[in-house]
Amino acid sequence: MPFIEADNAAIHYRVEGQPGAPVLVLSHSLGTNLAMWDPQMPALNERFRVLRYDCRGHGESAVAPGPYTIERLGRDVIGLLDGLAIRRAHFCGLSMGGMVGMWLGAHAPERVEKFVLCNTAARIGPPEFWNTRIENIRTSGMDSIATAVLGRWFTPAFHERMPDGVARLRRMLVETSADGYVACCAAIRDADLRDALSRIQARTLVIAGTHDAATPPAEGRFVAERVAGARYVELAAAHLSNIEVPERFTAAVAGFLSE
Repeated sequence: MPFIEADNAAIHYRVEGQPGAPVLVLSHSLGTNLAMWDPQMPALNERFRVLRYDCRGHGESAVAPGPYTIERLGRDVIGLLDGLAIRRAHFCGLSMGGMVGMWLGAHAPERVEKFVLCNTAARIGPPEFWNTRIENIRTSGMDSIATAVLGRWFTPAFHERMPDGVARLRRMLVETSADGYVACCAAIRDADLRDALSRIQARTLVIAGTHDAATPPAEGRFVAERVAGARYVELAAAHLSNIEVPERFTAAVAGFLSE
């Protein structure tokens, strides 16, 4: 498995798709890994050279000592691009991955062509929510939060319609390193990117889920209204909209990036 070293952490990545095509970086949500993007890969691989990776503390990437910051997670993306000699790429991030995208847009605009910011917010809080979650995990492990998290990731209808898919995501969540998850919880807790939004100059698509309790549509509209020229799309889904409505999600992303 390929890895690139970034600030004393080996970051696991995978490159697929068309050689010579525009590069698209995919950044996953808290508690998942690069396999979260599996529903998108057949279509995206036809148009792009896709670079997806495991955030530090997740998947096969190293669990470096925490807490982390969104800046640290953003610099991991720059480290991947540098290590693979990619000067500029499109970026699509969901939830925590979307916050990483906002940081990149404000602090490394020369590295990104277009952004897709999905089911995310410039500030996901309040801090007490994250402190409680961190304490629960430290006391009782990842299983202790699984039911509540899955309840926010998907609508009840999806739970009923796709039990095998929900079970797969539950395994992904509970197999995530508790230390890595907690370190990323702290990164989200401490991040406030609201003032950074006006500094994003790249063309941007914001995707929200109508039924997303974690990052409601109002948060997506807030981002879209403050990024100059941003486009807003709302899908009939909860938090992991790329899994709940994969065809509509993929069409929105691929269509925007191909314009």
